[in-house]
Parts: sequence; structure tokens; C-alpha cells
Amino acid sequence: MSGACACGGLTAEMPGASAPAADARPDIALHLPTIHCAACIATAERTLADVPGVISARVNMGLKRALIVTDGSVAADALCARLEAAGLPAQPLDLARLGKPGDAEMRALLMRLGIAGFAMMNVMLLSVAVWSGAADATRSLFQLLSAAISVPAIAYSARPFFAGAVRSLRAGRLSMDVPIALAIALATLMSLAEALWGAGHAWFEAALSLTFFLLAGRALDLATRRAARSAAAELAALDVGTATRLGSDGPETVPSAELRVGDRVRVLPGQRLPADGRIVEGETDLDRSALTGETAPVAAAPGDDVAAGETNLTGALVVEVTSAGQDTRLARLTALVAVAESARSRYTSLADRAGGVYAPVVHILAAVAFVAWWWIAGDAWHALAIAIAVLIITCPCALGLAVPAVSVAASGRLFRRGLLLTSSTALERLAEVDTVVFDKTGTLTTGTPRIADAPDGPELAIARALAEGSGHPAAGALVRHARAAGVEAATVSDRREVPGRGVEGTWRGQTVRLGRAAWAGGEDDGRSAMWLRIGTETPLRFGLEETLRPGAAEAVAALRAAGCDVALLSGDGRLAVEDVAARTGIAEAEAGLAPEDKLARLEALAAEGRRVLMVGDGLNDTAALSAAHAAIAPGSGLDAARSAADAVLMAEDLSVVAEAVSIARRARTRMRQNLWLAAAYNAIAIPVALVGAATPLIAALAMSTSSVTVSLNAMRLGR
Repeated sequence: MSGACACGGLTAEMPGASAPAADARPDIALHLPTIHCAACIATAERTLADVPGVISARVNMGLKRALIVTDGSVAADALCARLEAAGLPAQPLDLARLGKPGDAEMRALLMRLGIAGFAMMNVMLLSVAVWSGAADATRSLFQLLSAAISVPAIAYSARPFFAGAVRSLRAGRLSMDVPIALAIALATLMSLAEALWGAGHAWFEAALSLTFFLLAGRALDLATRRAARSAAAELAALDVGTATRLGSDGPETVPSAELRVGDRVRVLPGQRLPADGRIVEGETDLDRSALTGETAPVAAAPGDDVAAGETNLTGALVVEVTSAGQDTRLARLTALVAVAESARSRYTSLADRAGGVYAPVVHILAAVAFVAWWWIAGDAWHALAIAIAVLIITCPCALGLAVPAVSVAASGRLFRRGLLLTSSTALERLAEVDTVVFDKTGTLTTGTPRIADAPDGPELAIARALAEGSGHPAAGALVRHARAAGVEAATVSDRREVPGRGVEGTWRGQTVRLGRAAWAGGEDDGRSAMWLRIGTETPLRFGLEETLRPGAAEAVAALRAAGCDVALLSGDGRLAVEDVAARTGIAEAEAGLAPEDKLARLEALAAEGRRVLMVGDGLNDTAALSAAHAAIAPGSGLDAARSAADAVLMAEDLSVVAEAVSIARRARTRMRQNLWLAAAYNAIAIPVALVGAATPLIAALAMSTSSVTVSLNAMRLGR
């Protein structure tokens, strides 16, 4: 996108503020929707640094968010006012609704993994002496030392498997945690009994190896989904927390939840609307792109309806509330997203499907081995040892690594290409898609308009002079066009912006206007344009078009070559949608769709048995993103859209979307290969265990070999 800069996604600590204490936590979060470069960050930091009571702040451009630590004397509204005065609209975010960020689960998992690995290495060193021929007192000593290391390490490190097994049994089902926990517990208890009273084999190294490799698989799995967040929570956090209500005693700041139908609220330029309503005073341009996907700001005047979540751009408004709280369109959209998210969370991964078959088979084999050997040898203790050998040697180390190892390799490759996967099952679902649906504004296009055709000479100089007096995106495009053409601004006096219409001024004694067709006297042909009228002369047209995102046409062509149908669903106008569809090679395109309409289209495709990949960036796309079989959102998109997606496109080049589908299909093939490798390992190892030939050393080596094999196969995908 033309507004992007190299600092995207990095955080910067505010200069001039003291460093926060190590345990300081942000107490104010602000959403900064318009920041797009280092200059924006610097402006926000300088502004916040000047506010008394601010201890520290961090501005994250990727999330368009500022996290601020204060001494308790500063209100969020005051910070928003200071930022808005500096030209950076800001709204408070509800930290409680956002949830608490943190990596506590990963830290705990890595701690358990480290302890299991450390204990496993030490016990294996002791086992070398035992398997080298140590006997009698020496053998007993080494086994007791192994017990002293293993028992506390297993009790701590294997706790996730024990807890998972208990939950599964309480729910009346057999998950993969049940045979894992049973194998670890029986092997540890039997080995402890042998170390204390017997002279048989101890399985401490096998139990620790099993714990270590399965924890490694779980850590890899968690690493592929750490970035996933709840889109419904993001939408709720983006709701405007407060509003300026106009009462009999004057304006007052109240929580948006307290607004009632009939209340009147003031909405200043740069602020989002806190409720649905109708304008009673003021004229403005509204940015509805988040809700509807409309490219151009929409003029609004008294009598027009407005919705919560829309942004007021140019003029101050007084709005009479018609719906508030959970009755607003934004709240209904949040509910749609939550329902769609819960539906997609029911997807069963390849590993889970394999585990569903694997768990009961392992239990049956162990039970058969125990009964058969007890009947054959008449020795229950020996029969138990054989059953434990079956559980240990068939436990799903390779199965536990088969899918996560591939996911990490593929995720790393896609990340280097600029696509960040945020869901543990994203690759599997991407591999299954047969239809790709794109949003237009901010997805296929950058969302930044450019001049497609314009007069030159003195007319362009006059238009530039007028455009420099407006913050409208179209005016910015005209200024950039004139600058690139080397045309300086003419001398225009008495310049003023008319909200919702355009800019006018005086040039050589004549009134000049630049703005909408109806105001400047032009003919509205349905295409995006500005019109310049000089005095009483015939108005001149400045045509606008959207800038395609790099790689947009290439992505569509590659997806079609891969056998995917491609469609465009947009809330924008028909002509704008048809133009982008033609330029990207998309044959099927629909315009003027509300969020509910997009969701209905995706549900209809799903009912036909289609597996849809949705690519979108706005609030109007979040329900569709959540309902799709798989979803991708550009990193420049709304926080809620990124959270609803399975992957975030950090690069500008859209061709990565087609590459993601290709890599996902290859990753699914590699996952299946790994599962077959794990099955082949079990086909060899199980007979060895059943005939009683599996010693602890053989079990540990077999598990290690199978785990390394599937990991090496997965690494091939990362090259």
C-alpha cells in the first residue's frame, strides 16, 4: 500500500517518558485508526509525552494501538482529545474485552519440556551402565538414581497428559492423552517397583523419552496458533466506550451503554459514532468502509441515517439515537462473528481424526497382550510388563509430531513470504479450498484512490490549490497527481471546505469549486470523480480509480490455474466493482452487499459443498471471514478482521495468497506421509512388543527414530 512504511508492526516506546517499572501494566489502550508511518508514531508519542500523568506508552503501528501507563490521574478521553487536536483521531479500547495478552501457556510448556529433556539425558547416561553389564548392587544403585531423577520430573512434565486424560475420561471419551498417560504412569510405577524390590527392567528412560517428544509436539502445535485471537472480542473492544450526550444541563460524557433511544449526541470530526441514529444538525463526510466497504466517503446531512462504527470525517454532527447498546448494527455484527467463529471451531484436524482411531486400538492391543501373556506364562507381573511395552512402544510420539512439525515448517516458509498463520488448522483448511472470495477495498486494492484522468495546465494548478485545503482522500490523490506532474498550486484566496460537498475559493476574481458533481455542476455518471468549476465555465472532470494491490491480477490467475473458482463480493458501487473485476480478471462479481449479504453468500456456497477461502480486511468482512472454511486478512486491515482470519498477509504482494494454497496442499500431502510413516513404525514395533522382545532401550531408540524421521520429512517442506 502506498501509505506503508518500513516500520510497520514495530512498537516504539515514547521518547520523553520515563521507562515503566518492570511490572507496570497498561491501564489505558487507544485505537489509532489513521496511523500509517513513522511520522504518525512520532506525532502520537510527542503528543502523549506532553500530557501530565503519562508514565510511558508504546505505539504499535501494526495493531494501530497505543498502550499507555499512567499514574491514575489521566482519563482516556483527555488523551483522545489531545491526539485528535494533533490530527490523529483516537478512540478508547476496552482492555478487559481485549483480554490479557501473554505467553504463560507457552512458557509453562517449555519449562516442562526442558525438565523432561534434562532428566531424559541424565537417565539415559545411567542406563548405558546398566545395559553395558552392570549387575547386583551397581545395577540397583543406578536404577535408584534413575528413579530419583525420573519420578519428580515425570510428575511435573507429564502433568498436561494426566490432566487431559482425566478430562477425557470424565467426558466419557478416549482421547490420545489417555493411552499416553496410562503408558507413562504404568511404566514409571513398574520401574519404581523394580528399582526398589526387583531385578528386572526399568522403563524410566522410555517414559521420559515419551514425555519429552510428546511435549515437543505439543509445543510445536501451540507455536502455530499463538497469534490467534477472538474476532468477537476485537469487535467488542472497538465499540466506542463513551459518548457526548447533549442534555438540558449541557453536554456530558457518558458510557455509550447508557445511551437511550431519543438521546442526542455530539460527534466531532475524527470520532466514531457511538450508536445508530439520525443526523439532526450538521453536514459531513462519513467513512463507512469498515461497515459497508464503500470506497469513497459518503456525504451526510440532516435527516440521513448513520450507524455505530462509522467515522465522522469533516463536520461536527448532532445525532439523535435510534438504536444503542446491543441493538446497534455493530453489536449485531459482533454477534454474527461470534456465531460464525464457534461454527468453524468445530473443524476436526487430521491429527485429531487419526488420534480418534488410534487411542482405542492401542488400549485393545495392550489389553490383549496382558491377557494373552498371563494365560500363556501364568505370570501377571510379566504380562503387565509386556502390556506396558506395547503402550510405550506404540505411544504416539511420531503421531504427535507428524502434523505440528509440518505446520511449523510450512508456517516458517509462508512467514518468509509475508504470510503469518494464526490458526493451528489453517494449513489443512487452506489445502481443502476450491473457491476463493475476495473483498475489494483494502484487499484487491490498496484503498488509496489515484487520478485516472485529469486536465492539465492552469486547471490542474487551480485544482491542486483547492485540494490542498482538504483532508479528503480524493483531494490527497489530486495533490499527489499534480506534484508528480510538476504542476505548482495556483494562487487561490478565501479557500474554505464545505463538509460533504468539496472546497471553494477565489481565483482571479472568480469563484472556483472542486468537489462532488451536484455541487460543482458536473454530470454524475456513476463513476468516482471530482469536478472543477471555474466561474461559469463548463465543469472539468477529474476521474478517480483505486490502486490495485501488487500481485492482485497474478493471484487471481494462479488461483484459477490451481483449479479454484474466484469471486468478488463488495459493498462498494457497481461500476467501481466491475472496474476492479475487469482489471484483475475476475468473472463473478457482486456489488452493494451488506455484511449480512456476504455472510449469506458464503453460507449458500457452503450448502453447495464448496470449501471457501475468504480474503477481506474490513469490519464488513469479519462475519464472512469467520464463517468461511479458511480466511486471510491483510495486515493493513482492521484488528477484528485480522483476528477472524486464519492468516494475516503482512506483505503487500497479494500473489502470496495463491502460494499459500499451493504450499498448504503440499503440507497436507506431507502430513499424510508422516501419518503413514508413523503407522509403518507401529506395524514393525507392535509385533516386537507383543512377543516380549521390546526392552526399554529398544523402546527409547524406536521412539526417537520415528520422531526424527517424521521431523526430517517435515523439514523438506521448509526448503
